[in-house]
Amino acid sequence: MTGCPLVLIEPYAHRSGGHHQRTLVALARSRPGSLVIAPHGVARDTVTALREADARLATAPAGCRAGVLLVAARLAARLSAAGQRLFRSPRWPGRLRRLPHQVTLIARCLVEAAALRCARRLEPAAETVVILTASEALHGAAALLGGHPHLRFVHEAVTTEDATVRLLGRLARRGEKRVIALYPTQAVGDQFATAFPDLPAVVRAFAVDDGRRLTDAECDGGRAAFGIPAAEAVVCLVGGWWPYKDITTIDAALSRLKEPLHLVVTGAPLDDAVLERWRSLHDLHLHVVPGPVAESILRLVYGASDAALVARHPGVAKESGLVMDAVRLGVPLAVSDHDPELTARLHGLPWALTFPAGDPDGLADALHTVVRQPPEHPGPEAPRLLGMPSAAEQADFLTRTFACLRTKEPRC
Repeated sequence: MTGCPLVLIEPYAHRSGGHHQRTLVALARSRPGSLVIAPHGVARDTVTALREADARLATAPAGCRAGVLLVAARLAARLSAAGQRLFRSPRWPGRLRRLPHQVTLIARCLVEAAALRCARRLEPAAETVVILTASEALHGAAALLGGHPHLRFVHEAVTTEDATVRLLGRLARRGEKRVIALYPTQAVGDQFATAFPDLPAVVRAFAVDDGRRLTDAECDGGRAAFGIPAAEAVVCLVGGWWPYKDITTIDAALSRLKEPLHLVVTGAPLDDAVLERWRSLHDLHLHVVPGPVAESILRLVYGASDAALVARHPGVAKESGLVMDAVRLGVPLAVSDHDPELTARLHGLPWALTFPAGDPDGLADALHTVVRQPPEHPGPEAPRLLGMPSAAEQADFLTRTFACLRTKEPRC
């Protein structure tokens, strides 16, 4: 493939750090001169990385139509926030409590449409246009309002559609012919195939391997930064404590520790009450780095660790950015078996310890294994075992897939 620049739309580029921002930067590095459209702005660290990648940044609406759409999106977002505060109490009927979240779906659609209008104005002959973090609804409406065909990575269903949003989706269904949805896992693809049977879609890992594994200096620096001797075991717990993460099982497992262990926690939000409880545990040495943190700090956290701990509730099957990041950096895993497909990929690998999801005893056993015999580090081939392409391969895939959309081929 040629090295054509990409048009990369990331509505959440204003948030610091994270799985999606790293992929954005890696793709921009793979195709210098790419256009990055960030309707809500770009976080400082991400701005620096994108400028180093020679990316062009668009953070303001280009053209009157894009401006009107973005203003409408922001008004809808404010209306949704006010509605969520108003209908927060469980005393309200479920339909009313869900209504503000339906407005959120409309707001996200309008943001995407504004970004697509910018792409049409700034790069009318773009070889590839992709929304890296797209809404799970109103795909066709975004294409029609935005006036541009595009690819869209749909990571999960945060809010399901109620009748009004479903009606808007049906009215804009012809716009789905101008869209190809990209689902990071087969489970996510299966879920949306039921909801949107006519939407063209491909299953493709979102995370990319940027080839920037941890160096020996970063590993030594991580230990030094936290004052941890080289011979003592360390596990890291990275990322905010969102509902799909099983902090309850981690909490119970840590209370079962019978051997000393260092735990480095970083992310936002965190639960201060839980952290205080962990500080009181006899065999646990807790190190907390409040997030969000810069990429350089996060690499020190991973570098200090003998394993990265990932615990999710059973049935959570969206792509784990934490798993992908640990593997691309060369950090072993202690991961729950919440996702059968991921568990099957990890089975038998010397750098991955799995434990039953929701089982504190199983997790405690895995942590004791890390203490007694730390797992091997994943080699450079490990990302491919999880289906993770290089950034250049992902850019080529996006270009080929967008070409299929442009030529209206039924399959790519």
